[in-house]
Amino acid sequence: MSNQALEQLAERAGIAIEWTDANNRPQRVSPEVLRKVLTALGYPASTDEDVAASVKNAQEQADSHELAPLLTADYGQPLSLQRWLPAGAACTVLLEDGATLELRLDSQGALPGMLPVGYQQVRVEGQHFTVAVAPARCYGVADALEAAAPRAWGIGVQLYSLRRPHDGGFGDTQALEALVRAAGERGADAVAISPMHAMFSSDTTRYSPYSPSSRLFLNSLYAAPGTVLGERALRAAIERANLESTFTELENLELVDWPKAAEAKLRLLRTLHEDFGQGEHPMQEDFASFRHRGGEALADHCCFEALQAECARRGEPQDWRQWPPAWRDPRSAEVAQFAQAHAQEIEFYAFGQWLIARSLERAQDAARASGMRIGLIADLAVGADGAGSQAWSRQDELLAALTVGAPPDILNRSGQSWGISAFSPEGLKRHGFRAFIEMLRANFAHAGGLRIDHVLGLNRLWVIPQGEKPTEGAYLHYPLDDLLRLLALESYRHKAIVLGEDLGTVPDGLREKLAARDILGMRVLLFEQYHSGAFKPLLEWPDNALATTSTHDLPPLKGWWRTNEIDWNRRLELIDEKTEREWRQTRVAEKNGLEHILKQDPQNFADEHHEHDIADHIIDASVRFIGHTRAPLVLLPIEDALGLVEQPNLPGTIDEHPNWRRRLTGTGAALLDQPDPARRLELLAVARRQAHERDR
Repeated sequence: MSNQALEQLAERAGIAIEWTDANNRPQRVSPEVLRKVLTALGYPASTDEDVAASVKNAQEQADSHELAPLLTADYGQPLSLQRWLPAGAACTVLLEDGATLELRLDSQGALPGMLPVGYQQVRVEGQHFTVAVAPARCYGVADALEAAAPRAWGIGVQLYSLRRPHDGGFGDTQALEALVRAAGERGADAVAISPMHAMFSSDTTRYSPYSPSSRLFLNSLYAAPGTVLGERALRAAIERANLESTFTELENLELVDWPKAAEAKLRLLRTLHEDFGQGEHPMQEDFASFRHRGGEALADHCCFEALQAECARRGEPQDWRQWPPAWRDPRSAEVAQFAQAHAQEIEFYAFGQWLIARSLERAQDAARASGMRIGLIADLAVGADGAGSQAWSRQDELLAALTVGAPPDILNRSGQSWGISAFSPEGLKRHGFRAFIEMLRANFAHAGGLRIDHVLGLNRLWVIPQGEKPTEGAYLHYPLDDLLRLLALESYRHKAIVLGEDLGTVPDGLREKLAARDILGMRVLLFEQYHSGAFKPLLEWPDNALATTSTHDLPPLKGWWRTNEIDWNRRLELIDEKTEREWRQTRVAEKNGLEHILKQDPQNFADEHHEHDIADHIIDASVRFIGHTRAPLVLLPIEDALGLVEQPNLPGTIDEHPNWRRRLTGTGAALLDQPDPARRLELLAVARRQAHERDR
């Protein structure tokens, strides 16, 4: 009986009791795991008494006649309210443009589908709520290019890997400006970049862009202060902080030394902030306006940064879940007192956010001015660190007691724990999806597109209680239709395309739902093959997904051809001899399969010269191949344009491999003017034009 009640509670909480693994085998979550996950979700379930009480509370909430603060609807479609309101009830709707509509619910208790797209305020029967009316689909590549069958192309780059003179040891928005101008001049419509989310200023050893402190704000280290404050102010601050020799040393390194480079950049930013506060700087009014518009969310983030820095100074835990109880509450009197006493420190963090926002805005303006019709494509990480700013400030909307990961599969037999927290489905609903909407707006703000990492997370996520193994988790379902409507609405308002990284085990029907909303999926050349090792021909590539050669978690084509990632895995003892041998045998078949499909095009290998590495010809042919697909957008990783061997990130490693540290050679136009990238970008541009002529 207790297991029946436990499973009833799990279903109410959105936990999938049964699921199918990557081997297509049915699985069932054990009662022990259900209890742990439910408790972490806020449904006490340690004992049968706890379960009974949680079931009762859940039922009372379900029976409540109080409307949620925000409901979503599709444009032109009625919104059923019969669960809460009587048929025929009179409604007053205040539209975003200030107009008022007087309506009545129809005989089925539904709000008529006549509200315009946007966030509309409804009053009925003494209750007030918002209706987010979504367009049928997101803003698409076809909209951006004003073409029925678009065949756009762009490049993908890890922002930190870029170089420019006096960059301080890693790429920033000024280096990005130079790159987007150069790419735009060559006909690119987009540049996709690595995540720029806010990290932990007090802990410079944490730099994985997919484990941020907050997805609401940006990493101020990427700011280019000279482009905002002027080069004279920048040079004066570098000299006053005595950073010239340090920056020169860092710039000459092959890999990014994140701790040292971040400390140097923070020192520079502090000096600039001190100088900025002296006298009447012409940008002070803009800074004040930025802080005002940032509101509570910006104030919370900056206060969190200051609190964390104070803990670091004292040698105390920086994880807010281990702070004194009063500091764990952003609205406590003690936090308010701290903020007042440390106003200058908090202003410094706001100054950093202002600089990076203005710097990124400049980069997107440069992209559009260069002729790009999309411009920057930002990257949205699947979650934020549970110890970070977003989890602290939005505690009822994020699951800080759970971490996101993946169940055991063919490649990871122990499963994966990514060390990040996700949204609470119930918390989102209780707060009118505030945390989700503000996150979308923050990431659309200075971009022409948004890539959503692990877009499957809009449907379900594998959640694991803190401290437990990945096997001790379960799938948690999310309000997919609500999230897709909000995503379409914000995409439409920002005129920005949406890409969904849909690799892995995709739930049935999800890709169809994403395609219906014009959210492009992702097809990677190295994955587009049959079990036999044969690669899929051009006609089997879809027209509702972007095409690319590789990803940041995979080797570039030359590295794949040379089995570089197998070498790394064996060297680091991540695989045994048997696995290595089988992997290499499979790779031989895969290489034969790729070469076979590429030779179907007579243009490929026609200019092959013996003095060139066969891998270079494979790259050229692959670039032409993905260019000829029906994909509305093709993104070529800069590593493949350059013909590099090493990959940005090796999954399954932390410090053993130089993840998120590799730097490129050359700057801006000079980088793309090198013979290999110049040739490959021209090959891609020509192939895209040919695909457009073929398919229009």
